[in-house]
Amino acid sequence: MEALSERAGFIRDSLRKSQTITDNMVSILGSFDHRLSALETAMRPTQIRTNSIRRAHENIDKTLKAAEVILAQFDLTRKAEAKILKGPHEDLESYLEAIDQLRANVKFFSSNKGFKSSDGVLNHANNLLAKAISKLEDEFRQLLTIYSKPVEPDRLYDCLPNSLRPSSTSNGGQGDAGGKSHSEHQKNLETAVYTPLTLIPPRVLPLLHDLAQQMVQAGHQQQLFRIYRDTRASVLEQSLKKLGVERLSKDDLQKMQWEVLEAKIGNWIHYMRISVKLLFSGEKTICDQILDGFDSLRDQCFAEVTANSVAVLLSFGEAIAKSKRSPEKLFVLLDMYEILRELQSEIEVLFQTKACLEMRESALSLTRRLAQTAQETFGDFEEAVEKDATKTAVQDGTVHPLTSYVINYVKFLFDYQSTLKQLFQEFDESDPDAQLATVTTRIMHALQNNLDGKSKQYKDPALTQLFLMNNIHYIVRTVRRSEAKDLLGDDWVQIHRRIVQQHANHYKRVSWAKILQCLTVQGPGSSGGSATGGDASGSVLSRTTVKDRFKTFNVQFEELHQRQSQWTVPDSELRESLRLAVAEILLPAYRSFMKRFGPLIENGKNPQKYIRYTPEDLEPILNEFFEGKTWNEQKR
Repeated sequence: MEALSERAGFIRDSLRKSQTITDNMVSILGSFDHRLSALETAMRPTQIRTNSIRRAHENIDKTLKAAEVILAQFDLTRKAEAKILKGPHEDLESYLEAIDQLRANVKFFSSNKGFKSSDGVLNHANNLLAKAISKLEDEFRQLLTIYSKPVEPDRLYDCLPNSLRPSSTSNGGQGDAGGKSHSEHQKNLETAVYTPLTLIPPRVLPLLHDLAQQMVQAGHQQQLFRIYRDTRASVLEQSLKKLGVERLSKDDLQKMQWEVLEAKIGNWIHYMRISVKLLFSGEKTICDQILDGFDSLRDQCFAEVTANSVAVLLSFGEAIAKSKRSPEKLFVLLDMYEILRELQSEIEVLFQTKACLEMRESALSLTRRLAQTAQETFGDFEEAVEKDATKTAVQDGTVHPLTSYVINYVKFLFDYQSTLKQLFQEFDESDPDAQLATVTTRIMHALQNNLDGKSKQYKDPALTQLFLMNNIHYIVRTVRRSEAKDLLGDDWVQIHRRIVQQHANHYKRVSWAKILQCLTVQGPGSSGGSATGGDASGSVLSRTTVKDRFKTFNVQFEELHQRQSQWTVPDSELRESLRLAVAEILLPAYRSFMKRFGPLIENGKNPQKYIRYTPEDLEPILNEFFEGKTWNEQKR
């Protein structure tokens, strides 16, 4: 316990000392707090000065940075100025970069006008920019002019399909169709491949585009438009002139010989195809690339560049459509209508914008005008055929020139039948096949009416029948061998074949009836039988009568031979058929007459004076009929 008591006393003393120390520390710390408060009060002015100095430094830094930016803009302006003063020709890319930089500088100083020198800097930069754009205009004009050259005809021909290239013997006309029909040639054109025409080297187009872009951004759109229009329009017109395109008035065309005019129309068709598929298409390509991004300007430029060239081409077509109509013009009108129909979809694509509306409508209007003129020419042709007043008859009764002309005309029409059907539908939506059949039938009817009139010019009724037989046969044979047969139909062919046979029968009756009467037992008007009636002993004819009959037969046969060997049946099959038909009625009658009455003469004096021909002699003589021999040829 004592020990514990001693420890407890020791602890108590220790605690008292610890409390004393704690009290002393509190007292010391209290004095420190007082001193710090005093120190803080003493330091406050110094802190204020330090904050001011720091803010001043920050302001100085900001000012220096702003000055650096301004100085950098001055430096960029100086560098841009140096590039611009050199001009764009040597390094166009750097020149364009300098203009962009100069624009950025102008924008910078325009938004920082607090500087004393900002106005002066802006004026200098704007003046420099104006000079730069002016040099750009010159560069654009020079670059476009250098690479804008008229296209030589040979280059254009090289871009055409082989079937459309001029042959070595032609003078720039349409290529040789290789003997193919018009319809076959047109089918080949549907798959023909054209090589695109390069008017400006592709490497130059991006440079021209960049120059154009800078001019537009500078507000020089009108200057750009004038430069582009004047340069490209002139070159396009020169290209067409080199090709052979010329401006001709209606009066110019009226004075031309048909052969000359026909050649010019053929060339115009070729020029239209080259212009639309190559030249105008090429102009659209470069215009789209150079003025890409400026739709309104691009459309206006293309319209102005092509306007005069399109007008020159279409004016020729208008002059032809308005010129005096004639049958031979129908096919060139169809050719012209055909090329415009062929190019119509491409014309609509090339000239689809509002700026090109007038050209698009002019092309469509010409198409309709040509269709209308062609249709009116149909009516003229039908009327001309029916009223053809050619007085000179074909002396030998052969196929009349009018017949061959009209039938060849119809054959050509059927070579254009797909075009004709399109043309009919311009004005009438009914079945085009039926319309074509109606037109053809009317023309054939008009021809037959005219031939009936011409046949009456012959004094010899036998020649009248031969003439009609020849001409109707020619018509039927041609129709059977052409596409017209499908439209006119088998009934039409059969009816007209019967008409041919009727004329052949009429010919035999009027030509040979009189001579056959010489071979009857009794003469004309008696009631006696034919030469085959009765027997030799019961003959009703006296020797004198028989002699007269043989003499009459000889005279009439020789007269028929002399005259009808000058007549012509041009179709060999029809000629042989007609000779055979004559032989079938003449030879049996002559043979029978000879058999019955020949002995009366043979037993008398000079029998050869009356019996000049045996039945066998007549056959080769009949084979000389319808050969178209002249009198001199007969005597030889």
